[in-house]
Amino acid sequence: MGTDGEPSLLAELAGRAEAQTSRVSHILVVDDDAPLRRSIPRLLAHPSRHFDVAASVSEAIAQLEARQYDLVLLDYHLPDGTGLSVLDWCARHDRKDPVILLSGEEGIEAAIGALRRGAEDFLRKPCHLAQLQRAVDNALQKAQLVRLNRQITQRLKDSERLHRYLVESSPDLIFTLNAAGEFTYANPRARNLIGYTRSDLTGRTLASIACADDRPRLSALFCNPERPPREAQSLEFRVDRNPAANGGTPQTLTFALSTEPMVSRAAAGKAARFVGTYGVARDISDRKRAEEIIVYQAYHDQLTRLPNRLLFHDRLELALVQAQRRKGTLAVLFIDLDRFKLVNDTYGHAEGDQLLRGVASRLRQSLRKGDTLARVGGDEFLALLPDLAHPEDAERIAGKILQTLNAPFRLKHGEFRVTVSIGIALYPKDGEIADVLIQHADIAMYQVKRSGKNGHCFFDPAHNANYRQRVSLENDLRLALERDQLVLAFQPQVSVGRRQVLGTEALLRWQHPDHGLLNPTAFISVAEEIGLISGISHWVIDQACGQLARWRAHGHADLRMAVNLSPRDFEHGDIVATVSDAIAAHRLPRGALDLEITESVMMHDTSSCADKIGRLRQLGVGIAIDDFGTGFSALVYLQRFPVSGLKIDRSFVRELNGEGNPIINAITGIARGFNLEVVAEGVETEGQIGHLRALGCDTMQGFYFSHPVPAEAAEEAFHHMPARLLN
Repeated sequence: MGTDGEPSLLAELAGRAEAQTSRVSHILVVDDDAPLRRSIPRLLAHPSRHFDVAASVSEAIAQLEARQYDLVLLDYHLPDGTGLSVLDWCARHDRKDPVILLSGEEGIEAAIGALRRGAEDFLRKPCHLAQLQRAVDNALQKAQLVRLNRQITQRLKDSERLHRYLVESSPDLIFTLNAAGEFTYANPRARNLIGYTRSDLTGRTLASIACADDRPRLSALFCNPERPPREAQSLEFRVDRNPAANGGTPQTLTFALSTEPMVSRAAAGKAARFVGTYGVARDISDRKRAEEIIVYQAYHDQLTRLPNRLLFHDRLELALVQAQRRKGTLAVLFIDLDRFKLVNDTYGHAEGDQLLRGVASRLRQSLRKGDTLARVGGDEFLALLPDLAHPEDAERIAGKILQTLNAPFRLKHGEFRVTVSIGIALYPKDGEIADVLIQHADIAMYQVKRSGKNGHCFFDPAHNANYRQRVSLENDLRLALERDQLVLAFQPQVSVGRRQVLGTEALLRWQHPDHGLLNPTAFISVAEEIGLISGISHWVIDQACGQLARWRAHGHADLRMAVNLSPRDFEHGDIVATVSDAIAAHRLPRGALDLEITESVMMHDTSSCADKIGRLRQLGVGIAIDDFGTGFSALVYLQRFPVSGLKIDRSFVRELNGEGNPIINAITGIARGFNLEVVAEGVETEGQIGHLRALGCDTMQGFYFSHPVPAEAAEEAFHHMPARLLN
């Protein structure tokens, strides 16, 4: 090709580039979120940009049919389909409008699908404004280059010089090979892309610049003159960039290669002869890295960088196949942090995240090199221990984990000691399927929780039966309130000296459709663990206050009502508002309601608990410590918390068999010293009544006076109780 006329051609191209720079870029925003459709054009506003909007796939296609766009900002989720449908339409109609896909999808399918359909970029919602602006600027700049290339391509039909310009200024590597697969031509882009000049490549084979793993494949395709490629090829290969041009730093690039065989013109009576290969290699390293990042994020926990449940499941499946082939043993450990919620609630989620990272680090140190540790929930981890010589090895590793966590973790607000509950399931003894092993390890972990936490336990089939019963009980309990299966029973509290019923205690019962009438001991702990206790307590308080209001309207004007509360009622929600609303709704006077709490309430979060008890006392609500003396009683708590009464536990009353009880004597003395009311529960005999009165306790409740009974029977007992006490 000659050189005459090239300056004018370059000047023309420069003029075209300047015109492209000054032209208005048309951008289509496709999103079903109206505020986003309005805000994106404002955020990306520029004098050289014009925005159109669409809210659905159909609207977007209509806009695309009307005009070409320099950029399409495309949402993945649309009312009548996905953004991939728009990309498919563009492909069918040979449209090259650049597209940036925006998606809030957690999975990788949307991202990979968009990239493979030709999307310029993929951004995950929500994205930073700077990230969006950068992506838009890059896409528009690239679109300008693409438009320029299109114009140049059109000129190729009429100008060989323009063809040379296109080839040598192309962003892709364009080359030709001879029949032996050796470079005969490479455009200048080779120097920037792979660090080799045209002279460096001349005489070298394409396979010689590829990575070692790809060389045999490329040699077989392009470096065998006896079996030349007769058809076009499309493949990916990797190139080690010339270290000399890269400052000695190794760098591997990935290219998408498209080739066409070159043949000589056939002479008369002779077949065309293969003379070489024409190829175009596009650098797709950034796209491959983006796909790798998306895949990594899909299979790893972002906080701890550990494998997530999906990757753990895949590795467990593979380990099971290997164990079955070798007739070996493996173990699955289900590791759950004890009291982790306390960290989040007390110190905040940032501290909780720091603690989780620290725990993950120590857990990794406790495992062997070939073991897998995964984070599968907020405070839950799974460990895979393949190739165990003996089942006891799993127990040894579990013990090592517990020992590793003994040292406290240092947080911003001080030190925190972590304990864990570990359930262990063994293959093949406890299951031969991945999901079964994980479930059985979970069941064993739950058994550790029930046994006091901070330990480990092997799965036992008996645990499974208990677990199924518990799951069934949880499911039934979630429906108990909705189906009106909860009921209240009432047991009078009597002043023996005054021969008068002072009040009654509301006792919760569950009328289970299959198991009959259940006491709270059968289900309250379950309700606390699954987060139903707040709703149940709200129901009990409202029902008890309503019943008390009806009794007072029937003439029992001085009657009081006692209601038991769970410690969880003071940890979550606003128990003060619940009680205040119930008192107001049923128009009860001050002093009509007593709440009974356990001693453990005062052991946790004392400042918050003391505040709530103080506010309840201001409402005129009595606060009694139930089962006093059986837990963690300390006189300092009686000074700090404004309680109004104590209840003597039935276990102390039961021991009054003809003799006194020094504990009851001490409790009544404490009550007098703090000016507190005292009630003895579990009274069943006249002898117990006599001893209690002698010890200074006058108010009692128990089977001697009445069993817990429905409201109608309790009201009848109010009338007959004084006469019985006279006898």
